[in-house]
Amino acid sequence: MAGTFWALPGDKSISHRALILAALGEGRSVMHGLLTSADVQSTASVLRALGAPVPDHLDGACAIDGSGLRGLRGLRAPGVPLDCGNSGTTARLMAGVLAGAGLEATLIGDASLSARPMRRVADPLSAMGAAVALPPHRGLPMRVRGGPLHGITWHQAVPSAQVKSAVLLAGLLGGVPVEVHEPLATRDHTERMLRARGVDVRTEAGVVTLHPAARLDALESTIPGDASSAAFLLAAAALGAAPELALEGVGVNPGRIGGFQVLRQMGATVRFEAPGETGGEPVATVVGGPGALRGVVIAPEEVPALIDELPVLACVAARAEGETRVTGAGELRVKESDRIRLVVENLRAIGAEAEELPDGFVVRGSDRPLRGTVRTGGDHRIAMAFGVLGAVPGNAITVDDPSCVGVSWPTFWDVLAHVRR
Repeated sequence: MAGTFWALPGDKSISHRALILAALGEGRSVMHGLLTSADVQSTASVLRALGAPVPDHLDGACAIDGSGLRGLRGLRAPGVPLDCGNSGTTARLMAGVLAGAGLEATLIGDASLSARPMRRVADPLSAMGAAVALPPHRGLPMRVRGGPLHGITWHQAVPSAQVKSAVLLAGLLGGVPVEVHEPLATRDHTERMLRARGVDVRTEAGVVTLHPAARLDALESTIPGDASSAAFLLAAAALGAAPELALEGVGVNPGRIGGFQVLRQMGATVRFEAPGETGGEPVATVVGGPGALRGVVIAPEEVPALIDELPVLACVAARAEGETRVTGAGELRVKESDRIRLVVENLRAIGAEAEELPDGFVVRGSDRPLRGTVRTGGDHRIAMAFGVLGAVPGNAITVDDPSCVGVSWPTFWDVLAHVRR
């Protein structure tokens, strides 16, 4: 029988969006299980600076009385820059809100976020009629001046759920139709959450269309458990660092379960039980356990559904028989760190065999003990991935900056210690 783990944190992507949509809805929205990590706190802080009545203290049950789409009661241009911290989701989605609401503000962030590419969101918002100014390196600070917008058909060059969401939010607030063409399907949380709140959003053959809405309904919902966080515990179970685990209420959106599917392909036990739905999102109990692990090939079309899980999958691959090859993942180079470089350098530093590719990596597994110090670059997913690998009996891995996990899962180390064999 699987051991049950109850405290999986709320989904980070959905928590960001739930706060934003609650602030824009008609009436009171209540969110249960909201993630309160540093990234989500950044979105809450930006919304407060715009006048949204977001509680000063976020906890498991958060209620917000929304401003409504048209009156935008309570939303105002801030007198100070909007600090997005380390959160790319905050910066890009709030750029869409500013553009659609007709507000002017400057979005700033920490050194890591400031270096991340923002032109990809600036271009469609500018094409809709907003004025967006970027520094020469095309990151932050980003100055957005909203105004009357017009509808747009936008073809994404790089698959990005954040850019898609920014365009949808700008169209929603600006009262104009938008159409986003995706080269590869990306996570669809914004579309599902808008539909659950009464907005006409349709997806067909890689095209997402939003029609103007008179209102955005308030909603009471439970935030699903974070699928990306679940992947770390499933990886621990797959590696034999934890017993079989049953993780309840995990979001199993098809755009987010690529990591689960790869673990299954590698030979681990991963199955879904007790399916359900909350706030337009599918959920289930996800059960994971060990198996005879083998290397796999992860193709470019698979990457959008597992982009955040690739560091921990690389660590699992270090203990799998044979070779694991990932391509089409160049987006990893512009995350919180250059994750391709750090994954490969750190695997080599602890004694594993890994090779860097321009848009991915190759890992060759073995059963020899892995030992050494991992340099995270302040990246939470690097820290957690190698923390899982370090939990495997016989390995001795030190993470140089364990506190950086606070961005997405502040209690990660306590949880990992609790579930270890």
